[in-house]
Amino acid sequence: MTLAELAVEAGKDADAYVAIVDEASTAHARWAGNALTSSALTADTRLTVIAVSSDARGTAAGVVSHRGAVDEDAVRAVVAAAERAARTATPAADARPLLTGDAVPASPDWTEAAPTASADVLARFATGLAATFERARMERRLLYGHAEQRRHTTWLASSTGLRLRHVQTAGVVDLTAKTEDGAASTWSGTGAADLGEIDPLPMYEGLSTRLGWGRRRVELPAGRYEVLLSPSCVADLMLRLYRAAGAKDAADARTVFRGPDGGTRIGERLTRAPLTLRSDPHEPGLRCAPFVTARGSADVAQVFADTVSVFDNGLPLSATEWIRDGVLTGLVQTRHSADLTGLPVTPQVGNLVLEGPGEGRSLAEMVATTRRGLLVTSLWYVRDVDPRTLLLTGLTRDGVHLVENGEVVGEANNFRFNESPVDLLGRVTEIGRTERALPRERDDSTPRTAMPALRVADYTMSAVSEAT
Repeated sequence: MTLAELAVEAGKDADAYVAIVDEASTAHARWAGNALTSSALTADTRLTVIAVSSDARGTAAGVVSHRGAVDEDAVRAVVAAAERAARTATPAADARPLLTGDAVPASPDWTEAAPTASADVLARFATGLAATFERARMERRLLYGHAEQRRHTTWLASSTGLRLRHVQTAGVVDLTAKTEDGAASTWSGTGAADLGEIDPLPMYEGLSTRLGWGRRRVELPAGRYEVLLSPSCVADLMLRLYRAAGAKDAADARTVFRGPDGGTRIGERLTRAPLTLRSDPHEPGLRCAPFVTARGSADVAQVFADTVSVFDNGLPLSATEWIRDGVLTGLVQTRHSADLTGLPVTPQVGNLVLEGPGEGRSLAEMVATTRRGLLVTSLWYVRDVDPRTLLLTGLTRDGVHLVENGEVVGEANNFRFNESPVDLLGRVTEIGRTERALPRERDDSTPRTAMPALRVADYTMSAVSEAT
């Protein structure tokens, strides 16, 4: 019997139960100054129990999580705590009947153990990293960064018969290169299903080229510029858009997606650029859980809480278009919000793809056709300013480059920017080639992304920044 099954069977005092067990196994390494500084294997277990109780007032849910070692006593304690929380909770507006095992087939691998990350993958990666260090020393560069291989297994069981399991694997490399005197730095990140698919040497070669551009320093004032945003920058901005795309929040006039006369902006053209923003749990290279896993709004990386509901646990996910050819076609919906808005149930999916028609040009090809503009390679400290317009502020970091007549002519100073990703879409003048992208600001809950580089007119650099 799995821990999740043990939890739902331990319940006695509530009407229904959902149990979610997460087991994460990670192998990671860090380096600084062209030398490996640490490596480790870590393991983490989290049990979340949702107890559902109904009375004359309505239906309430109590949610309790436990992190660390989990035995039968711990399971019973978490279940009892969830039952107590349900008894004292106010009725939930989003309460809906839990999904059943008859409606959602069980995962065929339900009883399998969780796969673990091993030191072998780090050893193989370290071989390529050593060659990269040697190259950097020869060119008088310093490398800093980290790599990790993660295996995350989720089991979801309910007293109504749900038995679902998903294994998420991810390899990530985060690499910063600096000149020997520390005067210039630049960053690159990449992800894959397996760390063994990532070669750090080509990453370094791209960073070394950028550092070479920094031999000439150009001081530029704040203002509006044509910019080329790297796929990583686009990922950071589109994830902010995605997290603010709750249908109920829009219908309640709390977000940029609120309609002018109530309702939402679904059906409205956001940009003349033929951009499509979509999600698909079965997207090659970006596969993610094909069912809703809601551990409670406090545990989900959302700007607003109404984009998830614990009552939707186990709901099947499918391909969803949020923007099609520049027109807003969908917002994130729970079953509750879909009832309120009269729109289809479209839950959040754990990946995000932005693309234009056709293949699109590479970032280098886009640079070659730029008369004058800024190449921005990464964003940092991106924060919300106004949710009603989705205005964001943040910093450029580790490399802003001036492009003139098709060539990078120097490294520019960093800037603070103020932009809304929704307004920005309306100023896109070119869509590059979509590729897997790693946002600079991320955590373990961040959706996987594939993004193009974008050419954007009149990007607002509101102030010069002293950041490097």
